[in-house]
This record gives sequence, C-alpha cells and structure tokens, in this order.
Amino acid sequence: MKAIVQTQYGSPDVLQLKEVAKPVPADNEVLIKIHATTVSMTDAIFRGGNDPMARLATGLFKPKATIPGGEFAGEIEAVGKDVKRFKVGDQIFGTAAPSTGAHAEYISLPEDSAIAIKPETLTYNEAVTIHSGALTALPNLQEAANIQAGQKILIIGASGSIGSSAVQLAKSFGAEVTGVCSTANVDLVKSLGADYVIDYRKDDFTQMGETYDIIFDSVGKSSFSKAKRALKQNGIYLTTVINRSILPQMLWTSKFGTKKAAIVFAGLRPNTKKNDYLDLLVELVKAGKLQPVIDRCYPLEQISEAHRYVDTGHKKGNVVITVA
Repeated sequence: MKAIVQTQYGSPDVLQLKEVAKPVPADNEVLIKIHATTVSMTDAIFRGGNDPMARLATGLFKPKATIPGGEFAGEIEAVGKDVKRFKVGDQIFGTAAPSTGAHAEYISLPEDSAIAIKPETLTYNEAVTIHSGALTALPNLQEAANIQAGQKILIIGASGSIGSSAVQLAKSFGAEVTGVCSTANVDLVKSLGADYVIDYRKDDFTQMGETYDIIFDSVGKSSFSKAKRALKQNGIYLTTVINRSILPQMLWTSKFGTKKAAIVFAGLRPNTKKNDYLDLLVELVKAGKLQPVIDRCYPLEQISEAHRYVDTGHKKGNVVITVA
C-alpha cells in the first residue's frame, strides 16, 4: 500500500510517499481503507521537531512512528475474528490518537478505538473534519470549563480547526460566543454562529473592557498572564499549546486565586471517553448544530504541499488529504 513515511524531523520535504506492507488485522482489530485524512497544526509541529515538549511524545532524536497522521474516514475492509462492534462495509470515521498511521491507504486498529459510524449526510472529506478539531474542543469546553448556557466565552483562533469547532459547540451549549480571528476570517466566524467577532489586527481583547467566564486559546497565541485581565472572577483560561509558563500557572492557580489556567491533553483521553464524544458529535451533526469547515483538499501525493500551507498559520478550518 501507499503511505507517507517520515524517518527524520524537518521541513515538509522529509515526508516521502512509499510502498509499505499492508497491515493485517489482529483478532480484535479492524482493517480500514482510508478515504480521507487531515493535516493539522499538530501534524506540522510533530513533523518539524522544533518543539522540545512535542519530542517527548514523538521521539527525542527521530520519529518513533514512521507513518504520521491521526484522523481518518473510510470503510471497514476486514475484521478480526473477535470483532463484534463493526462489520465489513461499515463507513466510519475516527482517530488513531495518541497513535498515528492515518496518512496511508490502510490502517489497522483495535475495535475499541475512537471510531464511529459516519453520518450518511456527510462525505468522507466532510466526516474526517468533524472530529479533527472537535475532539479537542469538546473536552476543553464540556469538562475543563463546564460550560453553561448564558456564560460568555472568548475563543482565540476561532477560524481554525479547533476554534471553528469550539464556536459551534459553545453555541450548541447556549453560551454567548466571541471569536477572535484575522480580518479575512471575520465572515466565516460569524457564519458559524459567533455573537461577536474581534479582528485581532484592529483590536486587543484585553483592552476592550469586556470580561468572560471562559477564554479558550485554541492556537496558543496568548498567555494566561495577559488574558486573565479579561477573565471574570472564577473564570478559566484554556490553551491547547504546552509552553514553559502554562504548567506552573496551572499548578499555582489550582491552589491560589479565583482565576484558573488549564490545559487539556485531549488526545490522551481513554477511547471509551473519546467514543462518547464521537457519539455526541454525530448527534450534533444530525441536528444541524455542527458543520464541517474545509479550507483546502490535497491528494496524498501532495501532502508536503499541504504541510507547507499549514505551516503558514493561515488555514481556515481543516486541510483534508484525499486518499482513496
């Protein structure tokens, strides 16, 4: 089968399309023929190897997993003899995280992995984008922030994969949503349901006098020390990016003060919890409360170009890779 192989860190050129052995499912595994996958900012960070914290997970000197990619949408081609949850022909979507291997024509995973039946109304390209950002946004909003109807939330990076999902999820929970994005993406964020949109090129949300119950930095562009002035008492600041300051701030604010800082390691959630999330996301899709946001699509052979685009930091929603 064809797969993207990465044996060293570096520019998008380290990604090579190669022929590798097609996986054979174990007794408890399903073999998935992948139709679509994604390239996220996390994929780009893991590929580059410039983040020391990321290397703790991916390998200090070279990638431990040679086939990258987490998200997928596709069809069950074969099942192990002990599999009960799925059958051949099921159209599914899911994630291999914290493992990888989705940037390939096939992947074999245990049946209890984070996998759900694809909503009939979505194409494979659309389905693969649903969980790409939403599986990060959902535990941040629902668990860490315990978001409630009527609360005010500010979402930084509201036009990205995680942010665009967070806007829609927060609205579905009944919150008042303010999105922060660039001028070019204001209309997109409004179309997703944001009540207010701040163009960060023109205004600084920390200087506008508004306060929020939740500030969710989906792209790691702010800091707790700066953002806390826009937090209400008992408010919470959430970020998706690990840096040198957030961990000690988490520890300090967990013991002292009323304003909290937190980071959620969504990819490390147990698969049972991820499957609960996927069930909820499917319900929201069917109810018309969560829609896919696709910026660009590339064939698997052009995945290096997809990474170059993601590296610009200007993608809107998701970058999809078509495989089958």
